[in-house]
Amino acid sequence: MSCINHPLVRPDSIESREYQLAIAMKALDANTMVILPTGLGKTAIALLVAASRIYNEGGRILMLAPTKPLVEQHLRFFEKFLVAKSPKDPDLPPFVMFTGDAPPAERTAEWERSQVIFATPQVVKNDLIAGRYTLKDVTLLIVDECHRAVGNYAYVFLARRYHDTADKPLVLAMTASPGGSPEKVQEVCANLGIAHIENRTESDPDVSPYVHERDSEIIQIDLPPELKKAVHAIQTLIDDRLALLASLGFVVPKRDRLSMKELNGINAQIQQKIQNRDPHGYAAASVYAECMKLKHAVTLAESQGSEVFRGYIGKLVAEGQGPGGSKASQRLSSDPTFRELYGQTQQWSGELHPKPAAVLSIVRDQLVSHPESRIIIFATFRDTVQLLVDYLTVNGISCERFVGQATKDAEKGLSQKKQIAALSRFREGEFKVLIATSVGEEGLDVPSTDLVIFYEPVPSEIRSIQRKGRTGRSAAGRVVILATKGTSDDVFRYVSQSKEKRMQKNMQQMSRTSLPQQVVESQALIEEFTPQGPAIRIDDRETSSKVVEELSSMGAAIRLERLPQGDYAIGDRILVERKTARDFVDTLINRDLLGQAKALAEAVPRPVMVIEGGDIYTERNIEPNALRGVLSALAIDMGISLLFTRDEQETARMLFVIARREEGERGERKFHPRKSFKSIKEEQEYIISAFPDIGMKNARILLAHFGSVQAVVNASLEDLVAVKGIGEKTAQKVYEICRRPYS
Repeated sequence: MSCINHPLVRPDSIESREYQLAIAMKALDANTMVILPTGLGKTAIALLVAASRIYNEGGRILMLAPTKPLVEQHLRFFEKFLVAKSPKDPDLPPFVMFTGDAPPAERTAEWERSQVIFATPQVVKNDLIAGRYTLKDVTLLIVDECHRAVGNYAYVFLARRYHDTADKPLVLAMTASPGGSPEKVQEVCANLGIAHIENRTESDPDVSPYVHERDSEIIQIDLPPELKKAVHAIQTLIDDRLALLASLGFVVPKRDRLSMKELNGINAQIQQKIQNRDPHGYAAASVYAECMKLKHAVTLAESQGSEVFRGYIGKLVAEGQGPGGSKASQRLSSDPTFRELYGQTQQWSGELHPKPAAVLSIVRDQLVSHPESRIIIFATFRDTVQLLVDYLTVNGISCERFVGQATKDAEKGLSQKKQIAALSRFREGEFKVLIATSVGEEGLDVPSTDLVIFYEPVPSEIRSIQRKGRTGRSAAGRVVILATKGTSDDVFRYVSQSKEKRMQKNMQQMSRTSLPQQVVESQALIEEFTPQGPAIRIDDRETSSKVVEELSSMGAAIRLERLPQGDYAIGDRILVERKTARDFVDTLINRDLLGQAKALAEAVPRPVMVIEGGDIYTERNIEPNALRGVLSALAIDMGISLLFTRDEQETARMLFVIARREEGERGERKFHPRKSFKSIKEEQEYIISAFPDIGMKNARILLAHFGSVQAVVNASLEDLVAVKGIGEKTAQKVYEICRRPYS
C-alpha cells in the first residue's frame, strides 16, 4: 500500500488514494464543497488540505462539526496523522477541542496557543460575538455536514464572518448528502461562499476500488388486527375534522391523500383567514391542531408499536383533562370515539407490533454468526429507542441508547460527555448494539459496524444516506429496513429512494457546471466597526436569535451573560425584553406576561418591550379590547416603552440606535427620570441616583454597601471614599450636599 508523502503528515500513516489527492488539489484552489459517500475518507481529504495550508500559508485551521461526538472524532483523527505545532510554544499541544463547558477565558487562551481548533459552531459563534478572538489568521475553515448551512444555523453566520475578517480565507465544505434539490445545494453554496463542487459516487472509476459491499434488505411487517382497529378509529376522527374544515370554507383533500404537504396547504389557508380577521380562521386553527395530533398518532401506531402509541394517546388525554391543556387536546379527550380508543389501549398487554421481535431476531442471528459485530439500530422517536433498549436487554442483548442532550418530558437526554463515552464503549466492544435517534446519523465512525437496522424508513434522502453510511466503512456491511405493509412506511421508503436518485443526478450535473464566485455581503470589515460599537449585554439564551448576529455584524460591543430579567441590557438604565408577536400572545394566555413585565419594570428606570413581527391582534382568537388593555397597562401603569419592529434585522437596528443614544449619556445625569410604577427598592435607587454625578449605577453600589438611604446620607467622607467604584470627588459631593444648609 502506497502512503501519502507530505512534510506535515505522519509517514506511512494514510493510504494514498487518487480521488482523495485529486479532490484535495482542487480544494486548495477555491472554496470547495466535497460530496463523497460516507466511509470514503472526507476527513482524510480535510487533513490533506489542512496540512498544505499550514505548510504554505501558516495560520490556524478551524474545523466545525454539528455535534460534540463528531468533533471529538475529528480531533482524534488529526492528532493521529497531522504534524502540527503550537504558534506560541512548541511544547504546548497544537490541537484543542472547544466545548461550552470550558470558561470563556480558558477558550481564549486555548485559541491563542493552538494551531488546529475543533468545535461545534455555536461555541465559536458565541465567542466571536463576545469578541473573545477573531478569525483573522484562520487560513482554512472546514465545515463538516455542510448541508446544515441553511436558515439561521450557526454555519451561515460563521462563514460570513470568516469571509469578512480572515486575511487568507479558504473554505472546505463536506457532506455525503447535500440535499435533493439544486436550489437547496445552491443555497448552501451561497451561504458558505462556495465556488466549486467536487462530487464522487461509488460507481466512479477512481472510487469503486475502495467501496465495500453493502447489502440492503427490506423486511415487510404485517400490522396486527388490534392496531389496524385503532388506526381505523383515528382515521374516522380525521374524516370528521376534515369535514368540519370543509364546512368552514376550506379546501381540504380526502383523508387518504392527507400528506404533510396537504396539511401545510390547509394551514396556509387558515393563516390567511386569521390575517383577514375572519373568525373561521381561529376556529379552524384548533381543528387543524387536532388533525396534526391524529396524523401523528396514526404514524406511531403503524410504524412504532402499540406501547409508544398507547403512551401518546394517554398523554393527549392527560393534557386535555389537566390545567393549561390546548383546546385541541381538550376537544380530543372529550370526544366519545377517542375516549373509547383510549379505553381499548389500556387493555392491551405487552407490545403488539411485530417490529421489536423482528429486531431481536435479526440482532441475535447477526451476533451468532459474527460475535464481534457492532450493530446500530436507528429509530425516529426516543420512546421507541427506550422501548427497544428495554426489550433487547430483557432478552439478553447488551445495548445502550444514544439520544440528544435535551430533556423531553420525564426522559433525560445524554450530555455530550456521556455521548462520547457511550461511543467509546461501543467501539471497545463493551456492548454490541447501539440504539440511536437522528443524533447518531451524522458522521459516527465505528469501523466494525457491519449491520445497520432502520426501525422505520425515513422520507428524507439526507437522513437515509446518513443512516446507511454507518456501515460498510472498512469492510462489507448490511442494511436492514423494517417497513409495515400498506402504511406510511412504504410511502416513506419510496420517497427517500426517489430523492436519492434525483440527488445523485443533480449533483453530477452541478459538478460539471462552474458555480459563480460567491460574494458574501458585508457592510465593512468587522474591525472597522468594533472600536466604535456601543456596549450591549445580552442574555446568553438569545444567541440563537438573528438579532444577536446582526448586532455583532454592526459592530456592537457584546457581552454574553445570564440576565435575571430581560434579554438585552443597555447601560444601567435600559433593559429590553424581546418577544415575537406570537410569543407575546402565547405568554399572555399560557404564562404570566404581566408578572414578567412587572419584574422588568422594577429592575430599571427605562424598561422596554420590543414586539417583533406579525400582528398581535391576529395571532390568536383574543378579544382586541383585551389586548389593548394589556398594552395600556404595560405602557401607562408600568411605564414600559413598547416598540414594534418588522423582523429580527429591524430589532437589531433599533437596539443599536438605543445603545448609541445611551452611550452618549443623554438623560441620566441631565434629567432625573420619573415613572409612575416603582417598587420600594426602586424608590430608594431613585432618591440616591438624584445626587450630582451619581446616576443609577452608583446609586445601587452605595445602597448595596450601606444598606439604606439613611445610612448613605449619614456616612462619613472616609466611608464614602472607601466604597469601591465611588471616586473621591463623587464622595465629596455626596457628603457636602447632605450637610449643606438649605437656603
